[in-house]
Amino acid sequence: MTLFITLYMVGFVRTLFIIAIIYFGIRFISRYLFPKLIDKGMKNMQQKMQEQQRQQQPKRPEGEVTVEGRPGQNKANQKDNGEYVDFEEVD
Repeated sequence: MTLFITLYMVGFVRTLFIIAIIYFGIRFISRYLFPKLIDKGMKNMQQKMQEQQRQQQPKRPEGEVTVEGRPGQNKANQKDNGEYVDFEEVD
């Protein structure tokens, strides 16, 4: 009977030890490894976006001036929205 209780206690302590290792392992991963992985991923994404932006910008010689606009933009802004009525506040 004493042997059974001793073996039961050894198994119980071993189970608690394994649970503690898992708990502290998860704490370590969530505190130190996840932020580093997320930071590395964000830097890679930012670098890719900057590279895409550089590729989309046209190469122009220094000092060249260009005016870029959308064709047909003025037509949309000149719609007749009615007439303006000035009013005074009455007390």
